[in-house]
Amino acid sequence: MLVFFKERLVLLSVPKTGTTAYHTALRDRADIVYSDPPELKHAPLYRYNRWIRPMFKKVCDAEMEVVAVMREPVSWLGSWYRFRRRPFMNGKENSTSNVSFDDFVLAYCQGQQPGFANVGSQAKFLETQPNGCAVSHLFRYEQQERLIGFLEKRLSTTLVLPQQNVSPAMELSLSPQVDAQLRKKCVSEFDLYASIG
Repeated sequence: MLVFFKERLVLLSVPKTGTTAYHTALRDRADIVYSDPPELKHAPLYRYNRWIRPMFKKVCDAEMEVVAVMREPVSWLGSWYRFRRRPFMNGKENSTSNVSFDDFVLAYCQGQQPGFANVGSQAKFLETQPNGCAVSHLFRYEQQERLIGFLEKRLSTTLVLPQQNVSPAMELSLSPQVDAQLRKKCVSEFDLYASIG
């Protein structure tokens, strides 16, 4: 998570959406950088709302706008699947090296997900809070140029993004049956992604 106080802007770091590159490019420009532990770097909106937002409101009488990125849900799961197939994950509980992509997604659709498929939810990460705290600016991962343009204009800077934390390349596709099950089980993910203008 990055905080730009003068601009009243917070950039959330949704896992597997390329935000590590934005952290690297903008960390010197940010007023506050949450990079460790991962629970703070990847703090979801509800955690921001509960702990960080009140700090700015009470101490600085400032309300921040929240920026976030969302990835197409199948692509997002594919990135997690590839990330957990890296060789050093072999033998670990979260490894997907002995699991097909279909089986990974089926496990993700279970109520009680096994460790290798327990990767969270973008919709839950970005969910508007009961007090009205919401993401002000939501961008599609697949349209990086829109986010870059927004940040460059808002922060009066030029962005050069390094490639970082990239999952290994691999062709992935879901069988029609598994794709249908995912879309039925995770309606909120697909609806939120479709709502991004």
